[in-house]
Amino acid sequence: MASTSTRADPVLGPQLLTEWDAGLRSADPLGFAGYEPPRAADEAVTTGLALVDGREVALIRSRFDRHGGTMSAAVGERVVRALRRATDRRLPVVEIVASGGARLQEGMFALVQMARTASAARAHADAGLLSLAVYRSPTTGGVYASWGSFPDLRAAEPGATIGFGGPRVVKQVTGEWPPKTSHTAESAYRHGLVDALVPEPEQLGWLSAALGGRPRPLNPPSGRAHHPDDSDLPSDPWAVLSRARGRRRPSGLEWAAWLTESWVDLRGRDPAVRAGLASIGGLRTVVVAMDRHARGDGGARPDAAGFRLAQRAVRLADRLRLPVLTLVDTPGAEPGPAAESDGVAGEIAGTLLAMAGCRTPTVALCVGEGGSGGAMALAHTDRLLMLSGAVFSVIGPEAASMILYRDPGRAAELASAMRITAKDLHALGLIDGVVPESGPDAVRVVRDAVAQALAAATVGDRDRRTAAATVRALSDAA
Repeated sequence: MASTSTRADPVLGPQLLTEWDAGLRSADPLGFAGYEPPRAADEAVTTGLALVDGREVALIRSRFDRHGGTMSAAVGERVVRALRRATDRRLPVVEIVASGGARLQEGMFALVQMARTASAARAHADAGLLSLAVYRSPTTGGVYASWGSFPDLRAAEPGATIGFGGPRVVKQVTGEWPPKTSHTAESAYRHGLVDALVPEPEQLGWLSAALGGRPRPLNPPSGRAHHPDDSDLPSDPWAVLSRARGRRRPSGLEWAAWLTESWVDLRGRDPAVRAGLASIGGLRTVVVAMDRHARGDGGARPDAAGFRLAQRAVRLADRLRLPVLTLVDTPGAEPGPAAESDGVAGEIAGTLLAMAGCRTPTVALCVGEGGSGGAMALAHTDRLLMLSGAVFSVIGPEAASMILYRDPGRAAELASAMRITAKDLHALGLIDGVVPESGPDAVRVVRDAVAQALAAATVGDRDRRTAAATVRALSDAA
């Protein structure tokens, strides 16, 4: 059943065009004493066709002021039907969520809706369609652990209570109230569980940007480089490496800001890797940027969480059929005990697999230092470009010097021997092109080079380039 409506939504404005399944309501399947199922008009979830800045979406809105936003059989059915309509009509899904979980008075009938909504959400995702969620207060329980957490990008209202178990449930189960720093939107954001903290007046803008509407520029932190490195490029490889590591040299985050018109964060726990649903010259693109300045020391190394974020971004691009741009700049992956126990090697491998399996064109631009496997994980792309002052090496010359000669004093010598400069690597056929990085139009030149690479890249070029390079490296006797 559908009905036309101009019902106002506090987030979207009067944009609900058609309400779906307005007459659908729960019975009392358990004969629960004292339970009176709500009228259809008072059920916890409303679904329908809506507009976000003129873009049609399937809206699923859960309200805590209606039976605690709980999931009943009727709520589950409305959500499932909304997701199926969205899949059939190829609509993105927008969820506005506030819920206390599953409706206890309907028992297992409510609980199985977690599984039913999962199947419907899987079909929507498999159709290559985008889904978004905005969490309001509270967002907890079975809704948060099912359809509320399925969306590709998730924002939360600052100060909202968010968690699998609400604070009272935590107290009952553990015997203690959770600390005030837990079960909050801010905690979820800090741990990479939501992608943005967005106050209510800005939520429409966030949704629009995520859908490819209103632009939201990426703004690097204050104190970062405002323009490309225009210092003279030395001829000595060791000096080129030192320049690429410069504390004032822009890293991947700055280049991401300069190359994109719009950016919506995909958030992770490691600040050394940033990812976003972006726009480059009007082309929707997933961008993954390494940020060597993330920890203030000019040498931030991605840990396992950083590579997990990269995998998430590449998988999203693959599913939505969007191209991928990676911006490489790292001395290498973090090798310490914490990273080791978190499985950093396996996550590097997982990132390589994600890149290898991506069914859309991929381009990498090394903007500074490409260090070892941590950099290679994001450089397994159909086109591999380097700025003229960038370097790429199997390992840093200092570590190579210790490994080969037990003598750190031979690092400069090895920087030449390992052929790490962009010019050398291009001559060796290991990269596809060198992009000038200085001059008054440097950003435009780099942007044009990236756009051309994205347009020209063919899926599978990554394997053809590396295979051809390997043939050249083999002895004729082999």
